[in-house]
Amino acid sequence: MRKTISGGLLLLALAVPAAAQTPTVRVTVDISKPGAVTDRHIYGQFAEHLGTGIYGGIWVGEDSKISNIRGYRTDVVEALKKIHVPVVRWPGGCFADLYNWRDGIGPRAKRPTRINVHWGGVTDNNAFGTHEFMDFAELIGADPYVSMNVGSLSPYDSAQWVEYMTSSEDASLANERRANGREKPWQLKYLGIGNETWGCGGNMSGEYSASINARYSTFVGAPASMGMVKVASGGSANIGDYKAFTDAMMKGGGRLQALSFHYYAMPDNGRSKGPAIGFGEDRWQEELALTLQMEGYVSDVSAVMDKYDPGKKVALYVDEWGSWYTQEPGSHPGFLYQQNALRDAEVAALTFNIFHRHTDRVKLAAIAQMVNVLQAMILTDGAKMLLTPTYHVFDMYQPFMEATPFAATASGPAYAKGIPMVDVSAARGRNGKLYLALVNTDPHKAAHVLTNLPGTGKGQILTGPAMDTHNTFDAPNTIHPMAFSGTTVDGKAAFDLPAKSVAVVAVE
Repeated sequence: MRKTISGGLLLLALAVPAAAQTPTVRVTVDISKPGAVTDRHIYGQFAEHLGTGIYGGIWVGEDSKISNIRGYRTDVVEALKKIHVPVVRWPGGCFADLYNWRDGIGPRAKRPTRINVHWGGVTDNNAFGTHEFMDFAELIGADPYVSMNVGSLSPYDSAQWVEYMTSSEDASLANERRANGREKPWQLKYLGIGNETWGCGGNMSGEYSASINARYSTFVGAPASMGMVKVASGGSANIGDYKAFTDAMMKGGGRLQALSFHYYAMPDNGRSKGPAIGFGEDRWQEELALTLQMEGYVSDVSAVMDKYDPGKKVALYVDEWGSWYTQEPGSHPGFLYQQNALRDAEVAALTFNIFHRHTDRVKLAAIAQMVNVLQAMILTDGAKMLLTPTYHVFDMYQPFMEATPFAATASGPAYAKGIPMVDVSAARGRNGKLYLALVNTDPHKAAHVLTNLPGTGKGQILTGPAMDTHNTFDAPNTIHPMAFSGTTVDGKAAFDLPAKSVAVVAVE
């Protein structure tokens, strides 16, 4: 049998049966055990005032020579609409807890210029404020997720901001919004009560943070018909005792609706975080091992939440996650700009598969970040724009939005200690089709995947010749999804899965 993948480089050519040359992995899907529906909001994004994430990445202004829609980059808007971004979190991040919402309303020429002390010490002229963000979310079809400043502003300020955005009454704040160009209130779906209150959001203890959440939540509200969800600031697996922080928030945080959690896959052992490209296999292996730790962290946090909320009414929002490397040489200090390679596609896919296994708790997530910052979907340089391997994984995984997951296991060799060669996720899509997501973590060996599912499968695959295969502004289509088809072995779907690849297929 000879198998090729069309639409790009020859990635796999087998002159004899794959089973004779490659390890066999057996995938078992139990369709008798459906899980809670996968909320589409786990495919959310994060856009902070950091580097060129907002200015130059999303917003260029109406007078820019770069093609734009009312100031928003046309290419970025179209790319985000294609993957149906469900939610965008803004304005931070650490930036949120020194942000005064009044700086970002009214005529742009009259808005104050502030120093972004968290990220590079550069100035921000507040051209992108409340109206610009809320209209942007509306433009791309995403639910807005606004983070309140509880670190340096009062509950009164937060209450006023929410009223400004959501009130339809004939009252001063709503009328001020109307005078600034927005007649109807926006639909504010998610409200973050602070950000990382254990760190840049106030250096609070868990107990004090819980008290702050209860206090602010009391005073901040939107019309009940809006169904706004208040999100308490939770812990992080990167810093501090996240289980103790979770316990304190669940115990004393008031009537919680959702609790956030942050985790970045970055070395924490004193080593350099390492480059985004040009790395060795040790860095590939280390990054995937760090990514897979998300499984244990989500389980830990869920177990603590279960103590206080056995009915699982409080949702878990992993609203900051992703890879974090040393920023690109020559880029502005503090802008966190990094390239995005095939390794990051594996990080994204493995993380989604973990979320699919915890749909009873995980109802929203936001990768950090959307454009030009950390594990970005999109990179821009002036008028140039490219889609990253991570973007392509978000695109490929769209069938899992609002799908019903099933228990699935992959039995076979490990790539390395603690890293299975193949990771799998399975779900019944809204269209009735059964989808598999398959990730081969081994950068050298293909896997012969045998399933217990009758029929065969076809879909898309993302892979490349090197572990750091990536797109550049001069070659923006070096890596992209290509058509991928399986075979049938004894009446069951089977796949010859290339090394270092991510595939999403429908089995029929």
